Amino acid sequence: MKTFVMYSLMLGFVACQSGTNEQSSTAPAPIEHAGQSAVVDDESQKNIVQTAMASPDHQTLATALKTAGYVDALSNAGPFTVFAPHDEAFSQLPEGTVDNLLKPANKSKLQDILEYHVYVGVIRESIMQDGMKLDQVNGKKVSLSRQGEKFQVNGANIIATIPTSNGIVYVIDKVLLPEAD
Repeated sequence: MKTFVMYSLMLGFVACQSGTNEQSSTAPAPIEHAGQSAVVDDESQKNIVQTAMASPDHQTLATALKTAGYVDALSNAGPFTVFAPHDEAFSQLPEGTVDNLLKPANKSKLQDILEYHVYVGVIRESIMQDGMKLDQVNGKKVSLSRQGEKFQVNGANIIATIPTSNGIVYVIDKVLLPEAD
């Protein structure tokens, strides 16, 4: 019995020692800090940014959100109401406007325009009223108007409604430009 116990202890010791003499030549991977946009979840309803990024009709908006640094902000819990111009709406702007806005020197102007498309809170169609004014994130107001059964925001037609996990997206056919102060 004594021999068996000694043999078992030796086997255990050898097993524990195998592979421990090697030194790892790689440092541990650095911890990357990312915002809410880095969370991967393929099962839940998409948030506003995921919805825009996945839409083939909102690639200009997606690029603008990245350039302005608003991907994480609009990936958070919200709730938000976003009036999202489609790519054709951006193409209606004077030639070169979008390219100019995407330049680093114009980041604050781009942010102001994007903030003019965002309301903190959810405004569902069922509570929209003709003449309703909304205080946008940039501190300026937009006006809702009703044309029959359809709504407009500052004259832009709301052509689709997309519920998201952190609010609601209204697809619009024009880019909303805040008036200069």
